[in-house]
Amino acid sequence: MHTILVANRGEVAIRIIRTAKEMGLSTVAVFSEADRNSLHVKLSDRAICIGPAEAQKSYLDMSRIMAVLEATGADLLHPGYGFLSENPKLAEAVIASGKIFVGPPPGALELIGDKTRARKVAKAVGMKLLPGSEGPVDFSEAISIAQRIGYPVVIKANSGGGGKGIRVVQNEKELRERFYLSSREADASFGDPRVYVEKFLLNPKHIEVQVLVDRAKNVLILGDRECSIQRRHQKLIEEAPSPSLDDIKREELFKQVRDFCIEIGFEGAGTVEFLMDSDGNLYFMEMNGRLQVEHPVTEMVFGIDIVEWQIRIALGQSLKSTALEPKGCAIECRLNAEDPNTFMPSPGKVEELFLPGGFGIRVDTHLYCGYEVPPYYDSLLLKLIAWGSNRTEAISRLQRALEELKVSGRGLKTNKEFHIRVLSSREFRFAKHHTRLVEEMLF
Repeated sequence: MHTILVANRGEVAIRIIRTAKEMGLSTVAVFSEADRNSLHVKLSDRAICIGPAEAQKSYLDMSRIMAVLEATGADLLHPGYGFLSENPKLAEAVIASGKIFVGPPPGALELIGDKTRARKVAKAVGMKLLPGSEGPVDFSEAISIAQRIGYPVVIKANSGGGGKGIRVVQNEKELRERFYLSSREADASFGDPRVYVEKFLLNPKHIEVQVLVDRAKNVLILGDRECSIQRRHQKLIEEAPSPSLDDIKREELFKQVRDFCIEIGFEGAGTVEFLMDSDGNLYFMEMNGRLQVEHPVTEMVFGIDIVEWQIRIALGQSLKSTALEPKGCAIECRLNAEDPNTFMPSPGKVEELFLPGGFGIRVDTHLYCGYEVPPYYDSLLLKLIAWGSNRTEAISRLQRALEELKVSGRGLKTNKEFHIRVLSSREFRFAKHHTRLVEEMLF
């Protein structure tokens, strides 16, 4: 029997543990002192404490993760998302120890983690890039490029993701103020202070393509998603398929994505992300070589377990005979522990919990009554997903589920009312939304 170490926490750890058990795998969880009573600890076959609450001394400590891998005899490691999930050094360490890393090869992770290198490959396979620097720039180069392409521009971290190190600037004064802020944040978050500059699109849509790739480089395209409802570059509502693409654009986009994956030697599950302007032009942003938070909407539409296929690919199984057809539409809301007015984190104890159900409803969460939401990590509490035979039905079903949902407790606030407001908006209902809609609604 294979044993899999799940090197993560919260709902994604539970997500992986459940699939692993269905596949007949034994599971090992890790947890910090703050997560001693977390549900993923209770559901795993075995759980090991790896340090204090601070992520740098627990979930981000590679040596502790590797020590657990060796001590427990686990032969696979799944990194989930966030933390060390896209760290090529972890993949290298796992492989060097004779174990199996459930994710892309270290070389592919290293390439896509370097945004400059990834952009060059994207351009080579025919993808459009926004005007900007060819690679990392210093301050004087950033000024020169901004003058050439025109403001507004966006400063982006050369490594990492998740909205870290990104600053939008409207003029040279703001560029002077924010260039080094971006660099310092990038260094603190990813250990790489380098940044690059590109043209900022005012009201773009965020489109992404989900892929699975096996060792023989068979590429399975699992459709597209739209993630345009965001705040400060953090996704809040996602759906599959995107209502903004037609069949012609999809066909061209999927071919480019397939070529890109083969060119970089990718394996496993990944997502290639794009921005779409008001004219329908798609511009390459980045590739994430991990499970995405929003992967359930693709699973609901395609009827596939992406985590299962991550594990199967890692064990050498082929995708060659796998053919799937999308059905309907699925939409996901991220319920966060945050003040709905300020969006500031608002952790606390869960004292009332009622999770919605019914046909087409899925809830991914680590919550239970009495659980103390810790203040040390991401504020995600649960993901509420609704499937419908069409987009209108999915929206209606999700609204009903949100009305049923109850999560409350001492000190605990959520963004539930925000989601209800967005789903009711004319912009979202008619697919006229974009990445700045939340800011427009707030101000």
